[in-house]
Amino acid sequence: MGLTKRLRDTEPFCHLPDEVFAEFSQAAIIEKYPPHAHIFNQHDSPTGYLYVIKEGLVEIVALTPGGVEMVVDYRKEGSFFGGTPVFTKEAYTAGARTVKETECYLIPDELLAKVAKRYPQISEYFTKAIFSRVRRLYSDMVSDHSDKALTQMEAYPFKKRLSEIMSSPAETCSPTTPIRDIARKMTEKGIGAILVCDEARCPAGIVTERDLVTKVLAGENVDCTSTIAAEIMTPNPHTMPPQTYMYEATTFMMGHKIKHMPVLDGGEVVGIVTLQDLMKYRSQKSMLLVGSVKEAQTIEDLTRARSEIVKVAKALMSETRSPFETMEIISYIHHCILRRGYEIILDDLNQQGMTPPDINYCFIIMGSGGRKEMLLGPDQDNGFIYENFPDERIDEVDAFFIPFADKLVAAYDQIGYPLCKGKVMANNPLWRGRLKEWQYRIADWINTPEPQKVRYSTIFFDFMPLVGEASLCQDLREIVHQQIKKMPLFLYYMMELDFKHKVPVSLLGRFTLEKDEEHKGELSLKQTGSIFIVDCIRMFLLEKQLDATTTIERLETLVEMNVFTQETAEHIKAAFEAFTYLRLRNEIALIDQGKKPSHYLDPYALSKNEQDLLKEAFRAASKLQDSTKRHFNVG
Repeated sequence: MGLTKRLRDTEPFCHLPDEVFAEFSQAAIIEKYPPHAHIFNQHDSPTGYLYVIKEGLVEIVALTPGGVEMVVDYRKEGSFFGGTPVFTKEAYTAGARTVKETECYLIPDELLAKVAKRYPQISEYFTKAIFSRVRRLYSDMVSDHSDKALTQMEAYPFKKRLSEIMSSPAETCSPTTPIRDIARKMTEKGIGAILVCDEARCPAGIVTERDLVTKVLAGENVDCTSTIAAEIMTPNPHTMPPQTYMYEATTFMMGHKIKHMPVLDGGEVVGIVTLQDLMKYRSQKSMLLVGSVKEAQTIEDLTRARSEIVKVAKALMSETRSPFETMEIISYIHHCILRRGYEIILDDLNQQGMTPPDINYCFIIMGSGGRKEMLLGPDQDNGFIYENFPDERIDEVDAFFIPFADKLVAAYDQIGYPLCKGKVMANNPLWRGRLKEWQYRIADWINTPEPQKVRYSTIFFDFMPLVGEASLCQDLREIVHQQIKKMPLFLYYMMELDFKHKVPVSLLGRFTLEKDEEHKGELSLKQTGSIFIVDCIRMFLLEKQLDATTTIERLETLVEMNVFTQETAEHIKAAFEAFTYLRLRNEIALIDQGKKPSHYLDPYALSKNEQDLLKEAFRAASKLQDSTKRHFNVG
């Protein structure tokens, strides 16, 4: 694909005439970069070019406040990078590093500036403030706190990506390679595995030292001179993309008992990672909350692990400017604990002679857990989906799942996940059932949108599978989409219920505080702030019949669908980031004081800069409320 085609599909170039693309193509030069090469570094002076990726993959890397380089974004084929300094003449705000061999078109900055004079939208795109006032305030605030690390615990390795750890290029062979040649190469290279790839570098299998020992040396009637890779390889190996976090890959490999895993980008091998590689970067206290959870034998073990999450949160907060990464890692640990708790209770029942009926079922979590947006004090929101088994099996199914749900909910409460005040839990019959029963409930919520039913739906619609047959979740999601398509007016009722509440900032710019005794003089960062962003984005997603997990992923999906402009999305994202940061920091402080984590705080206890940040975030949430109301209002 040529430069013209790549630019024609990309903002801000897509509206330019053909003669401009001809100028770009004539002036551009092509450069090749090997894997892991720094094209430029953060704070470097401008090179004088805009880079458009012809082929390959590039990481955008930035320094954390602690001086550690971390990956903040990926650019794939057709994307560009390094553009802002073309117009600002300032140093690069982030570096660019190749993941694999990469080829780029380099467009001279003189030509770009010349074209921008004729077509001002280009310079506006690059020179406009990408982040709103709330983003700048947020950045300033985090910078102020960067020297006040909340802990000295090593956290960054916990968040490394496979692209930063993997061996690249990976050693490969063809399916017809003799095993003697494979053994010789392993010895020469000092490696424990070789990938078996086809001509397109797609892995068909993997040959490990264990394969050579068990299938060749310990095998019977194996001819070492004629046997080839295809005959002894382990076919269809597990793979992960280069942007996968180290903590996720580590637990996956341990759980599947594999020591070598190919790293693929777009189906092509870009490297290989070993369990030994991952363990080099193991942060003892961080990995404890994943490793020890996997090894936990009792609910008491999980209770201790649950109490350690705050330490990881402190470390991650001190090492990164993105609370979204922190929130996703915290959610991952919560999910691990919940999953292991499920396994322990199930094992206990099995030992008592109780076994699950022979049906497909799925244990789901909802609310913040279903969005991977759990912080330090989540309560329970869970349930069971069953396949549509015959009515005559109801007593058999209930005989197992009723006591199982009771024990499970009680165990989670003991671990540190409080009972849901609205009883949205698996021990409530309303949150268990066959697909057809769920369909009836959802139809009832949507067709009879009473306030309580709408509240149920806002929790339920963020469901995801935790244990069991995940396809049941997808079936249920299809039911949700079908029902809303039949009754789109339901989204108006969701909007109407949500908008009975307003952001707590008066016309004069004063915070509106709670007056009830429990939270007098405080406001809720969740109920009067982030919840509006979560709910509004969910409404637009449901309207478009789309699926995405986190609020930020949903927002990005809506940008791709042209529901929101990139600029509007950045403003919303910045507000959500500010709410999350302040809430998480507040929860950590409360836990340190021996109190329960809460989303309530006294805004006047914040610094002036933080108060300004909070007001701007509330205003952004209010604007989103208003635009959502205009969109869904039927009156």
